[in-house]
Amino acid sequence: MTHADGNADRSLPPTMQPRRGFVGLVAGGISVMLGLLPAGLGTAFFLDPILRKRDTAGGATGESGDDPTAAGFIRLNLNFASLPADGAPVAAKVVADKVDAWNRFQNVEIGTIWVRRIGDEQVQVFNATCPHLGCAVDYRAGRNDFFCPCHTSSFALDGARTNQIPPRGMDQLDVKLDSATGAMWVKYQNFRAGTPEQIPVA
Repeated sequence: MTHADGNADRSLPPTMQPRRGFVGLVAGGISVMLGLLPAGLGTAFFLDPILRKRDTAGGATGESGDDPTAAGFIRLNLNFASLPADGAPVAAKVVADKVDAWNRFQNVEIGTIWVRRIGDEQVQVFNATCPHLGCAVDYRAGRNDFFCPCHTSSFALDGARTNQIPPRGMDQLDVKLDSATGAMWVKYQNFRAGTPEQIPVA
């Protein structure tokens, strides 16, 4: 490199130097945008399932119209006519599609409930998880009550506790009954164990 080459920039006309600086800024800006574009698209792709799940959860709290599933209810594989008329509870599995942020699993057992008939047009549903420490609650036909064999919590058929071991009664769930067909839908929910209040958990 000669001395003349080193002074090439200095020999440019004054009007060319600002133009060269402007071109450099434009090129740098384009490079930054081209670098940020893939990063932005990747972030959007990564967050899309999470945002979509949030929108679905928000929509579930809206008006359900005639479709109970729109309000988060799950149809039971059990008919009102099959429930004992004397009010004895029947255990049932709650099966639904389970969705996490990126995956969907169909027909997954998400919990167990106790279902009992009250008269000709009402049904009562309880979460089968004991509110004491989260064990499974059984039905004792001989005593006609609910009983948790782990820590001897006991409950009446209406879910009220009959001893002081559990902090609250059994967790009753919302249910919808189609009186014409006997179809039933439950809004399945788990609650925190060991607290006097019903505190929903995910």
